[in-house]
Amino acid sequence: MSQSVITIQDPEFEAEVLNSETPVLAYFWASWCGPCRLISPAIESVALTYGDRLKVVKLEVDASPNSVKMCQVEGVPALRLFKDKQIVQSHEGAIIKPKLIDWLEAGL
Repeated sequence: MSQSVITIQDPEFEAEVLNSETPVLAYFWASWCGPCRLISPAIESVALTYGDRLKVVKLEVDASPNSVKMCQVEGVPALRLFKDKQIVQSHEGAIIKPKLIDWLEAGL
């Protein structure tokens, strides 16, 4: 089942990410971030391609300071892959789609 990226903020983080039965890719972004706009299509593609075994959530950093702090996000774009309430992989900075796929496959 394919799905699209779910936009969340701090109040939904625990339910959508930490309590998820499936792995979750958390994508931290900002509207003022050029590299975020560059990788957004790849994130959308991952959500559609991996929707049967991965949930993809998107958090705007300025609106989600608690999640940013908990996930130790220091720059955007930032990716955190969660499994069983734990961060199993982290990436900060722009990433091209083939590298994103490789990074994701290594973590799943």
